[in-house]
This record gives sequence, structure tokens and C-alpha cells, in this order.
Amino acid sequence: MDSMTGYDIRDCALASEGKRRIEWADRQMPVLQLIRERFEREQPLKGQRIAACLHVTTETANLMRTLKAGGAKVVLCASNPLSTQDETAASLVVDYEVPVYAVNDIDTEGYHRHIRSAADIQPTLTMDDGADLVTHMLKDRPEDAARVVAGTEETTTGVIRLRAMQQDDVLRYPIIAVNDAKTKHFFDNRYGTGQSTLDGILRATNVLLSGQRLVVCGYGWCGRGLANRARGLGARVIVVEIDPVKGIEAVMDGFDVMPIADAARVGDIFVTVTGNKHVIRGEHFPHMKDGAILCNSGHFDVEIALGQLREMSVGQREARKHVMEHTLPCGKRLYVLGEGRLVNLAAAEGHPASVMDMSFANQALSAEWAVQHADELERRVYPVPAEVDDSIAALKLEAMGITIDTLTEEQVRYLSTWEEGT
Repeated sequence: MDSMTGYDIRDCALASEGKRRIEWADRQMPVLQLIRERFEREQPLKGQRIAACLHVTTETANLMRTLKAGGAKVVLCASNPLSTQDETAASLVVDYEVPVYAVNDIDTEGYHRHIRSAADIQPTLTMDDGADLVTHMLKDRPEDAARVVAGTEETTTGVIRLRAMQQDDVLRYPIIAVNDAKTKHFFDNRYGTGQSTLDGILRATNVLLSGQRLVVCGYGWCGRGLANRARGLGARVIVVEIDPVKGIEAVMDGFDVMPIADAARVGDIFVTVTGNKHVIRGEHFPHMKDGAILCNSGHFDVEIALGQLREMSVGQREARKHVMEHTLPCGKRLYVLGEGRLVNLAAAEGHPASVMDMSFANQALSAEWAVQHADELERRVYPVPAEVDDSIAALKLEAMGITIDTLTEEQVRYLSTWEEGT
């Protein structure tokens, strides 16, 4: 479809199904609902043009609705070729009049064409999940990048790239690291990735996790959540780490810890969540068990050295949907899920809506904060302001019907003085 038509999606006829799913997700996103209601009244984003490169899911659709309610002109493209829900994209175009450039399983050239189409809006704000949009702006549209007020970044991998840009002095506008917000870590990385990764593995394979040796490569927030939830389903969890502090934390949390070279020999299921390249690579594949399952829940499809695996394989076939079988010269068969892309989105539906409620509340309020403080911001990566983080947590508690305690005047005085002690 010609990008001049204002969108590129698979089929507008899918819109009715997409709208039902968007509405279902919205029921589980009360914080974003509250923000949307206020945005509609106050119009804090009026006049802004927002280009968003995010996973095109029902939850993202409700973020787009919120930004639009705040007065912004919004366009959306996909941040991963396999994560797009075609029915959601259709509903955004047909029912909510949001231009979308996203088609599930599109090739790499089409993926980057969609990013270029979204950038044609000449955004004043950008939203990223992996920093592909901001990278395009800096490399190919430096004049447009210079006019951007600010951007936001959703994921660990993107923040790593953006901090590298800042270090190299090529970042042309300020970025709010939504990924680093406390309310994002707790809900998205720990609870969301932990549950949705296992959901993707189970949907793709239908294996019984109980009794399996599941190897978690990386013990950051995502790895912590995944390891704990896998243990809850009866898996025997092994953690692979390079950071001694995280390594000892994993040990004290009750997990076996070892290098990937050792884990490769004993693991049944391998999941990478590091944000780094070639964590599992050519020297490891021959030592794995026949039937070992490999998947990735880091942002990019580089954590497993798939090119090396393909070169080593004497045969490849699709064993079932989202499962590619690789036969090694020794006869062992290894199974890669979701083409090595985010397994929770490639083989499942991603995070539950109640999880993304917190992440996208951070996106919406960070965009508002960036507009309000545009004149003060430098060209660097900023944390989500503490007041924004705290307000989102408070809204979530309110939506859940939970109240917390408050300090007495005596307690406030005690915490503010050094004179009172034993």
C-alpha cells in the first residue's frame, strides 16, 4: 500500500475484531483511563506531533488513544516485525483514525520503510521501543531531529543505545528513559516479562515446564521475574550471569549459577534476556541436549547466534508454528522459537494489559512532562521524574482500591533531624 494513503496495514476488514480486543485491554488499564480523561480536559499535548515506534498491540492502541485525547497528532509504526497484531492496526486506522504503518511478519526492508513513513510526520516528540526511530532520525533526518522537543524510550536495549549516542555526542534531543522508572521495572520487566515469556514458550511448544532445567541468561529485572515464575511452575532454574553482584543475588535467591558453557550441557530450555549479542553461540550448540529449546526475550534477535546455528545445521524445518528445528551433523536437533525474536510477542500476546497500564502511563506522563520542561532539557538521557513515578504508583493503588499509610507529624520530624537517637 502506498504510504501516501496515510497507513500501511494488512486488512481494514480486521478492524471489528481489533476494536473488541482494544476495548477488552482498556478495561484492565485503569491508570491510563484516568490519564486519558484528564488529557481530554486539559489538552497538554495540543499542537504536538508524535511518531511512535512501539509494538502494535491492543495496549499500545490505548496509549495512542490517550495521546490523541491530549491533543497530539499521532502516527504509529511497529518496533518488531513479529509483534504486530494486524487486527489492532486495522482498528486504530478505521475506528480511531490513527495512521499505522505495521504488518505482521513484514520483511526487514518493509519494516524500515514503515519507520521512514512514521518519521514523515516531522515529529516534535518521538516514542521508541528499541531506539530504531531515533536512530533513523539522527542518521537520515538530522534537520528534523533538531526540531524534536524530546523522546521517550521503553526498553533496556533502547536505553543502552541512547546512552551510547549521548556518550558519542550524537544525540540531538533529550530522551526520557521510561524503562528505568520504578513503576515500569516492577510491572513490565519483572511481572510482565516473567509471565509473558513463559506464555510464549508454552504456546509455541506445549511442553511441561515442571522438572525441566530452564536456563535464564541474564539476571536483571526481566531475568529475575522469569526465573521466579519458572520456578513457580516447577522448573529447575539455572542462571547465567557476568555481574558478580547479580550472580550472588541469584545464588541467594536459591538458583544454580554457572557459565553458559556449563549450562549448555545440562539445560533443556534456554532463554536469553541480556540485551547483548551472541550470548549463546557456535561453541555452545554442539554440547546441548538433543531436543533443547532456545528462545529470546531480549529486544533484538541477536542474543542467540542464529547465523552460526544455520551454518552448522545440516537440515532445517518448521516443526510446528513458531518452532524451527535445526539438525546438527551429530544428529542432535535444536529448536528455536519465534525466529529468535521476542518470544512473548512472536509466539504469544506480550504483557498483560494491567502490566502495560503502568508502562504506558509512564509514556504518556513523560511526554507531558517533556513538553512542560522543554526549555530546561539538554540533549541527554533523563530518568523519569520521581514525582511522575510516584503519581503512577498512587493512581494504580487507587484503581486497585488499596490505601497505604501516611507519616505522622512526629515521624516527619524524626526523619528530618539528626539530634534524636538512642
